[in-house]
Amino acid sequence: MGGMSDFERLAALPDAARERVLAGLNGAAAQALEHDWEWLARPEQLAPEGSWRIWLMMAGRGFGKTRAGAEWVRRIAENDSAARIALVGATLGEARSVMVEGPSGLLSIAPWWNRPIFSPALRRLVWPNGAMALLFGAADPESLRGPQFSHGWADEIAKWPLGEAAWDNMMMGMRLGRAPQVMATTTPRPVPLVRGLVARDGADVAVTRGRTADNVVNLAEGFVAAMEQSYGATRLGRQELDGELIEEVEGALWNRELLERCRVAHVPGGGDGGALLSRVVIGVDPPASVHGDACGIVVAGMGGDGRAYVIADASVEKASPESWARAVAQAAALHGADRVVAEANNGGAMVESVLRAAEAALPVRLVHASRGKAARAEPVAALYEAGRVRHRGAFWALEDEMCGLIAGGGYVGPGRSPDRADALVWALTELMLGRRGDARVRAV
Repeated sequence: MGGMSDFERLAALPDAARERVLAGLNGAAAQALEHDWEWLARPEQLAPEGSWRIWLMMAGRGFGKTRAGAEWVRRIAENDSAARIALVGATLGEARSVMVEGPSGLLSIAPWWNRPIFSPALRRLVWPNGAMALLFGAADPESLRGPQFSHGWADEIAKWPLGEAAWDNMMMGMRLGRAPQVMATTTPRPVPLVRGLVARDGADVAVTRGRTADNVVNLAEGFVAAMEQSYGATRLGRQELDGELIEEVEGALWNRELLERCRVAHVPGGGDGGALLSRVVIGVDPPASVHGDACGIVVAGMGGDGRAYVIADASVEKASPESWARAVAQAAALHGADRVVAEANNGGAMVESVLRAAEAALPVRLVHASRGKAARAEPVAALYEAGRVRHRGAFWALEDEMCGLIAGGGYVGPGRSPDRADALVWALTELMLGRRGDARVRAV
């Protein structure tokens, strides 16, 4: 035990002996112990051995990924005054609210005697010894072009919009110090970036996996049991609770690689300087009951380049008819919609009346479906394959549903019904396919 630290020797003692030592600690020693991550952490939250370049921690929600990432950054900063660290979240706002200011963020876990100074306007943290970290949002990949770093913490990479572009720019900036390293923390989703890193496990990537239940002692009482009861046997539960990277569904109409190719940061402007979108349509898939499925509300518009652009997912969960109708009206006003296309199979008169009550001037068109959701989606999926649809940013809940629709019929989740995906289909059918297909349309 000669090479062990005092805290490591303490942790190795039998329980009774360790309790006697802890009871005799003075105030300073007790405070130091409260902030010693090697003492507090579970083994899987500590950096793996070896000469890895990328450490991917891929685990269920509530596993303790954020705390592990913040503690890894803290150790580097406190021990290397020359450290220059990139902190990259899905957006700049999330980098600040989760990685820096959150309950498991860098400011919260720092001991009072070694707390970094945070300058929000400069997007910068500076430790007392001079180590520095800068904040970035993956939604702006170009912001990572130019700066250089010795280390990086990339949080929730599976939900990064324009993920591969941001990742590539970050990695090209890892050129300071003797052995630059990056830690990536994420709940799994089979996007190309995550799948590519997992495929390199054992080469220059070390992968740590874990489940929500591994951290049960630090979660609200009954939370894990409730989640497992609700989602334990589902694909969503396997992904979000068990931390399992579920591969693409065989025969799905959409896959992640196709959707990544469709992603853009902005709708391109028209060459004549005109409006970016010549038409804006909102697709609505109303729920059958207040306590049933979500109300799918998806906004899409026609670009000057002849492509359709999905620009918003305004869907609402477990809303009353008045509430989801109000959400539709708000989306229409916000995006300047010239048409609202709403499925009327579950009570057309009710759908019309609640939309009219929310906003009398709504340009509503009711549609009646004669085929199943997957069959209706097939011609829309073909538009994606032909490169005629783009997503402005990332819509993870919507895209998860799209990837669960099976060619020839069927849906494998998440959730019981692809309400968001169905709303998307109605909007894009109106924009790109007119009145063809199975939709029988009437003006309201």
